[in-house]
Amino acid sequence: MFNHETFKLKLVAGAAGLMFAGMVQAQSSVTLYGVVDGGLLYTSKTLNSITGQNAGKQFSLIDSGASPSQFGIAGTEDLGDGLKAQFKLESGFSVATGAYNDSNGNQFGRQAWIALDGKFGNVKAGLQFSPFFLALYGSDPRQFSLFGSAVVNYVDNVIGTGIFNPNAVSYTTPNIAGFEGSVLYALGGEAGNFQAGRQYSASLKYDNGSLMINAAIYDGNSGGTGQTPVSTTIEFEGRTLGVAYKFGALTAKASFVNYKVTGSFNSNVYGGGLDYLALPVLDFNGGVWVTSDRNHTANHSLMAALGTQYFLSKRTTLYGQVGVVNNHGAMNTGLSINGALYGVQGTTAGVNLGIRHTF
Repeated sequence: MFNHETFKLKLVAGAAGLMFAGMVQAQSSVTLYGVVDGGLLYTSKTLNSITGQNAGKQFSLIDSGASPSQFGIAGTEDLGDGLKAQFKLESGFSVATGAYNDSNGNQFGRQAWIALDGKFGNVKAGLQFSPFFLALYGSDPRQFSLFGSAVVNYVDNVIGTGIFNPNAVSYTTPNIAGFEGSVLYALGGEAGNFQAGRQYSASLKYDNGSLMINAAIYDGNSGGTGQTPVSTTIEFEGRTLGVAYKFGALTAKASFVNYKVTGSFNSNVYGGGLDYLALPVLDFNGGVWVTSDRNHTANHSLMAALGTQYFLSKRTTLYGQVGVVNNHGAMNTGLSINGALYGVQGTTAGVNLGIRHTF
């Protein structure tokens, strides 16, 4: 005798089994992550933003002395045969005030993208870092510390342009015998001007585990539809060449960068330094950056910094940093992204002590 109830139960059980099998085959994960970084900053001189003169010493609590404070959500789904769908939403904030910081000023102003990753490489669409910015990060001996590193020169010249690229599509090749390439195209445009805010970037890197060499370019127009609270569409051309070599626990890095900013400096920046992991819980690093304006060589600066990190655990780090910058002419290089981005003429010394926790 046919039992309708038994049939319904078998049908539901079969459907549930198929759904479960599909879920097992296409595994997915979502991760919440972040960095909380805060510290104390002292500088012997401070820029008066109104007069452009020295406003005297400062001692203050700042956000993000070493790493940008941020939180984000990252997800991935295994689609099979090596293909994955990925996404990331990342926001920058100030541990000192709770406001948006270390971003373009929007809620997810650091990264907001979706991607496909597979044997062919990686295709990504949305707000993302440019190949030019990532290449500079790879050749910086102080890992882009927000105090006394190459990123201070970067932001001093072009604010967030090239770091946070809105309306962008990028492609990164798979690693082939140590070589990897990446290109980015950010669609700008506005009524009557499709070139406004348009941005291009490309990089090429070779890395065999000991030796790394990279090169990258960036070209960006002003304006467009990607306007944000923090400027990310300053018109400039960027070029860089970097190298790194690892000798056991010691890594040496050097780089050349040119920032040709429309209506401002055409700066060559020569940098280099060392990073030494003295103990599994103790790291030392230092670097020197010389900047010269090709349009007016009287405008030049020298910045040097030393830093140490003590890892209390895998997630919590104490750090200390000291730096000095010397500006001539109209050059205004500062010491810290937060609290001392722009400097004054003459010599300024600074110290930053802080704590960083990752989760």
